[in-house]
Amino acid sequence: MNFFLSFKNNTMLAFDTIRTHKLRSMLTMLGVIMGTGTIIGVGAILTGFDGAVTGILKSFGPNSIFVLREPAFQTTDLTPEERSRKMFIYPNVAAVREKCSACAHVSAMLWPNNRGPIVTKYKGNAVYQTDLRGVEESFAESGQVDIEKGRFFSEFEDHHRASVAVIGADAVKSLFGSEEPLGKYINMDGQQLQVVGTLRRPSASFFESSDNRVIMPFFTMEKVYPNAKDMAITVTAFDQSLPQALDQIRTILRIERRVPVNKPEDFAVSTADQMVEQFRQITAVTFLVMIVLSSIGLLVGGIGVMNIMLVSVTERTREIGVRKAIGARRSDIVVQFLLEAAVLTGLGGIIGLFFGWLISLAAKLVFSSLPTAVPAWAAISGIVVSVAVGLFFGIWPASKAAKLDPVVALRHE
Repeated sequence: MNFFLSFKNNTMLAFDTIRTHKLRSMLTMLGVIMGTGTIIGVGAILTGFDGAVTGILKSFGPNSIFVLREPAFQTTDLTPEERSRKMFIYPNVAAVREKCSACAHVSAMLWPNNRGPIVTKYKGNAVYQTDLRGVEESFAESGQVDIEKGRFFSEFEDHHRASVAVIGADAVKSLFGSEEPLGKYINMDGQQLQVVGTLRRPSASFFESSDNRVIMPFFTMEKVYPNAKDMAITVTAFDQSLPQALDQIRTILRIERRVPVNKPEDFAVSTADQMVEQFRQITAVTFLVMIVLSSIGLLVGGIGVMNIMLVSVTERTREIGVRKAIGARRSDIVVQFLLEAAVLTGLGGIIGLFFGWLISLAAKLVFSSLPTAVPAWAAISGIVVSVAVGLFFGIWPASKAAKLDPVVALRHE
């Protein structure tokens, strides 16, 4: 009971001291506020970013496999070997489709080799950042697209290089407005493409990226963009056959690309779960760097707290002498000053929590599709760390106050 009464009295005394020196206390808390706010704000943004990217990757399905020339997520620069790797060619795709018994659907995916933005036009309207790709009919059969209206193009249209396309939700809105898009012709780099289908917006997307997809048949893409060489392979494995599909794909492509037995693969094979894991390794490093940078703010704030507490000990020397003269023990003095330091930095942590929430809110306003939210672990750890900073940097001033001789302290003017 005495302990709780002492704790309550010392806490009230700490608040009274802070109220008496408002400006000094606020300036002392600035470092703690900035450090805690940065940790919480960055935690909220990275949590939202992780949710957005994870949602995109997992939306491809648990049996999806991506075969790329280079690793999907790379924490370091590409090695000379990775930069010199051969591009995929269509016979590689055909070999996987023919020989992989564990693969349900296999599709080539081709991007145009364009340095500048691709412009898509319809009458007086235009989309200046077209997300163009060429795929096969099996890409839709594997569930990688969600048709809103119309249909996806057929294998017959693909092999006969038909000038058809399926377009995304924002491309429909920008080009056609309220007009019916099906059957209309859009102009892309001088090529007329008939719209045979429209797509629903993906449930997850990177930040605020618009759904300006234009998907055309693979062989039509080769005809329109003969210099296009940037190809990937998308595969959907049969249920319960993902490990077998991965092994078969690696074996087939090593033979197709003539990779010697004693050499590593010159391609990257990843599942959606593996890509999520690779991405989280990158965000973990980013978050660690931000924690280190934020700790500098907390260190500065802690030094400021220690400095102010030392000044406070000097200013209140006579008060300390009076408390000791009427029976206060050393531990009582230590607890008093430690609580004052902890309350000071704890208030800074609470204000920093609000500051971090403002950062996450600003990120949400800028990137409306980024699901930012202050995670509970970030809020709790931010306040706990800020209190711990106060306790750590308050030890020396509290110890100095407790060691004062009461006679000498009472004579202090």
